[in-house]
Amino acid sequence: MTTEKRKASLQRAEELKSTLSHFLKEKQHIPKGLEMADVLNARKKRVLAVLGGTEENWNDYKWQLTHRISDTKTLSKIININENEKKQIEEVGASFKWTISPYYASLIQPDDKYDPIKLMSVPIYNELGDTCNNLDPMNEEYTNPAGSITRRYPDRLIINVTNECAMYCRYCQRRRNIGVNDGAKPKDILQESIDYVRNNEEIRDVLLTGGDALCLTDDYLEWILRQLKEIPHVEFVRLGTKVLATMPQRITDKLCEMLKKYHPIYINTHFNHPIEITPEAKAACEKLANVGIPLGNQSVLLNGINNNKHIIKVLNHELLKCRVRPYYIFLSKHVQGTTHFNTSIDDGLEIMEYLRGYTSGMAIPTFIVNAPKGQGKVPLAPNYMISRGSGYVTIRTWEGNIIEYDNHETIDIKSIIG
Repeated sequence: MTTEKRKASLQRAEELKSTLSHFLKEKQHIPKGLEMADVLNARKKRVLAVLGGTEENWNDYKWQLTHRISDTKTLSKIININENEKKQIEEVGASFKWTISPYYASLIQPDDKYDPIKLMSVPIYNELGDTCNNLDPMNEEYTNPAGSITRRYPDRLIINVTNECAMYCRYCQRRRNIGVNDGAKPKDILQESIDYVRNNEEIRDVLLTGGDALCLTDDYLEWILRQLKEIPHVEFVRLGTKVLATMPQRITDKLCEMLKKYHPIYINTHFNHPIEITPEAKAACEKLANVGIPLGNQSVLLNGINNNKHIIKVLNHELLKCRVRPYYIFLSKHVQGTTHFNTSIDDGLEIMEYLRGYTSGMAIPTFIVNAPKGQGKVPLAPNYMISRGSGYVTIRTWEGNIIEYDNHETIDIKSIIG
């Protein structure tokens, strides 16, 4: 390489490096679960002391489920909330159920009222004052042809297998389904759903969600998977779950051995903030990846939690460390009691603009707006095509450079080969 070329290459390298200087500074101030092992371990001990548990209990997902926190007396021993907050949480809880796994509670910074984990899991009074009165923004009650199915697309559908979660997200789009009796859908309802799939040969992709698909017992989940696997036109099954973030203890060796019998299986995880990606969460992801299950992450853009380009970038980098591919980032839906989490579409587009070119394509999800009334996902992206003319298009690069690009006509390949 000539001296001139090397000089130009080094100059370009410095230009590229300078584009990351602000991010590298901001990154230092974003808490990351993988770097907080000692802090989180201390919080875990506090939670165990409050609940009278042991290390063995902590690693048992059944203990985590049966010891979920759902009262302010216990919560106030784990995080600092005053009497007014207690009253507000109790009042909200009378209308909108809340519960938090011990593990997830240990991720909360006890003294920070704006802590992202707290905001996602602990009710605030605004849930009752919300002027939005829509509890079913996706019109799921009108896209349910059988059993507990949601069908919005030609070749795929959802089976809602449970209304139970390890932690009830405060921004949940299905909070209308959460009630006094939470648990798996009855077998007759699920059988009706599976029979519908069996009788409609165009269905090639089935997503099991809820609630949280991995809140089912191994045996009940396998009963569903076994039947779906026997249907010739079902090509693969997906599981939607947040337990990797809220209760990673659920990912047992027994579960992994069962799941790998029904490949191809895909799992969509749900991490929203880098704090959620802890050593325990990473180990759970790796267990699933090691038995051949591809993992994709679906984040929700949430006001005050992750509607920040640096936080999303760090989140996506942390996910890739766990062998999880950032898949979707959703604009939060307008659901009664949750609209304080809503952001503008501009927030999402700014994030996407900041990711493209500034990080690897593996770390760039698709930004999705769900069209109202169950009309489906609409992908949005910054505009990189400026205009088009005869034989060319004008495009914008990730750095903002405007260039003309030849737009060649497609030629029939058969006319060339003869």
